[in-house]
Order: sequence, then C-alpha cells, then structure tokens
Amino acid sequence: MSVSFHNPDQYMASLRTIIAQGRKRIGLLVGAGAPAGMKREDGTLPLIPAVAGLTAQILAAIEPTYKAQIEGLKKDSAKHDIETLLSRIRSLSTVIGTTKIHDLDGDGYKTMAETICAEIGKVVKVRLPSKPSPYSELVSWVTGAPRAHPVEIFTTNYDLLFEEAFERAHAPYFDGFTGAREAFFDPASVSGDALSPRWTRLWKLHGSLGWKANEQGEVVRTGQTDATHLIFPEHLKYDQTQKAPYAALLDRLRTFLSTEDTLLVSIGFSFADAHIAARIDEALAANPAASVFAFQFQPLDKEVCAVELALRRPNFSVYARDKAVINGVAADWSAPSEFPTKDWGPIRASYWAPAGAGACEFKLGAIDAFARFFANSRSPQAFDAALPAPVLVAAPAAASPV
Repeated sequence: MSVSFHNPDQYMASLRTIIAQGRKRIGLLVGAGAPAGMKREDGTLPLIPAVAGLTAQILAAIEPTYKAQIEGLKKDSAKHDIETLLSRIRSLSTVIGTTKIHDLDGDGYKTMAETICAEIGKVVKVRLPSKPSPYSELVSWVTGAPRAHPVEIFTTNYDLLFEEAFERAHAPYFDGFTGAREAFFDPASVSGDALSPRWTRLWKLHGSLGWKANEQGEVVRTGQTDATHLIFPEHLKYDQTQKAPYAALLDRLRTFLSTEDTLLVSIGFSFADAHIAARIDEALAANPAASVFAFQFQPLDKEVCAVELALRRPNFSVYARDKAVINGVAADWSAPSEFPTKDWGPIRASYWAPAGAGACEFKLGAIDAFARFFANSRSPQAFDAALPAPVLVAAPAAASPV
C-alpha cells in the first residue's frame, strides 16, 4: 500500500521561481498572526498581540466601566473576539435608540464603541523596530524586481507597519485614499489599474489607524495615529455611507482573484473571517486559473477553516507546520535524502527546520521565515548564519510523491 506525502522541495522551488520574477500577478493576504510573530525593539514578543490577545487586553481595559455590557454581549453571541463584539456594539448604537439593552442605550453603546477603538489604537500604535524586520524584507522583495503587475497587499490589521516599511524604503504605495488634510476614498481608483506597477496596492480590509468618519459620514484618512473607525464590515451592509471603503476593498479582493493566472499568498491569517473566506471561495470556484497558497503557523489539524476551504477548492493550498493540503490531498511533509541541486542545502534550510527526534517541520508559517524566503528569492542561495545545518530525512520507501 503506497503512502502519499508532499515534497517541500518541489513546491518551494516552484514558488521561488514565481516570486523571483516580476511577471505574475501576485498578492499577499496578511492577518493578525504576522505582527504577533514579531519581536519588539527590546526583543520581547509579540509586537502586536493576535486577535485572542488583543481581545483580552481591550476587554480588561474597559471592564471597570462596561463589565455588565461585556458579560451580556458574550451571552448573546457564540463568538467573543473584539471585532465581533465591536460589530454588535455598533449595531446596537444605531438601532435601539433610548431603549436599554444590558443597561445601556444607543448613545451609550456609541460611546462604548469609541472607547474600544481608542483602546485598540493604543495597542496597535507601535513602530517597526529600527533594525530589519519581516515587513522591511517583504518591501525589499516587492521593490526588488521590475513588475508587469503591481503587488497587492490585503490586510485585516489596523496597524501602520506596512506603511512605515514602504516609507522607510521610499517605495510608493496606494491605499485607496487621496488628499492631504482629510484624504478621501476613491473607489474608482481602487477598482481600476491605471497606476504604475511600481505602486504597491495596500488594502486595509478592516480599517486602519487614522481612519475616521467626517461630518458627512464619509470615511477619511487623517494621517494621525488615533483609531476611531475600525470596523468589521460584514455588519454594515445596510449603511452605504460607512460601507463604501470596505465594500470596495472586498470587491477588489474578489476582482484580484477573478483575474487569470493570479496568485494570492497568505501569512498569519486563519480564514475564520467568514466574509473574506466566502469571497475567496467564490472567486476560486469561478476562476480555476487563480491560486491561493495559505502559509499557516500551527499544525494542520489546528487550521480548521483553511483546511475546509482547501479540501473544497483544489486551487487553494495549505502549507502547515507538519502537513499540507495541495490539490485537495492532505498528506505529511517528507523531504528526500538528496537535494534537488548541489546548492539547495541553504535554500532548504530556509523553509525546512529540525523539530526534534530526527524530524523536521515546515516553517514558512512564521512571518520571519516567510519574509526572509521572499526577500532571498532572487538569490542563488539563501544563507542564514543563524540557521543550523539542514537535516536530511529520507522519504519512506513506499511513498509516492503528490
């Protein structure tokens, strides 16, 4: 009986070729796990907590004032992450008026939402470390080759880390807004491709520090680092004035994946956001020529949402620590005893690392290794003095590569 396995060399050699060139249309989907895997200037983790950590930190900060509301809202919903709670709170603020729910009326919930956004702003208002970081390395990859198509970065994160990395490198980017004092959102430019490919597209799917609603109810970018308009857009579908940026940005994600020969690579994203996962699912079903590579930090059995999508769509692949789902087939990783080329040792060490007891694991689900792999894609070898010598693990004799 043959045993299926996935050879990491095969897939990473192909990916290196794709990302080293500037011909293919490539996008990045970056979730909260990316800054959560980065160190602060003093070497401590995380730079910004992931959703669970952010939720705990924000709720602890507002609990002295809103304990009764937090407990009541948690009983009303099965999901307790900060974005879901914020969506519920904003919905209540617009519909209940003077009626009280959990001892708070509409105006009270409006104030509560503003308090949450302010607390989120305090947590995510961090600067990139002064030394090279995964964000600076990704920008180095973006700017390191002439491109036929712009790189498009879709992120659910509120921070300004990508903006800071592009600005440090003097690399132009476009986020959908234009203007100075109160930059306005231009959906026509977001939906089109008129800008030069030199301009990276940076799409903040859930809002950003510095966004706010002006007196006309339009979302504008202020250039400040306060947080007043961080939204989980799924619950604003009936409010056109507040929906505009989010609807256009989510439509851009679907349009991107609807284009032939397109690759979207995700890092730090769990695919638990139903409104984003649904658009990716629809686009991949309609366009088999598009692909998504999901690099996940946890073992495969922990990446439930990503695996579910990968088993349904053969053009959606999951690269987890211990296993992968590629072309709809879930199987263990296993690297052959020989390198594909004589110079491949340092390259393999960039994505394949010892995991104890003579085993190895795939490590590009971590943002630092992921960004370094992209930055080094144009180098013939990917040397890293901090990496141990690669460990060779023979594939099972009866195995058949997938």
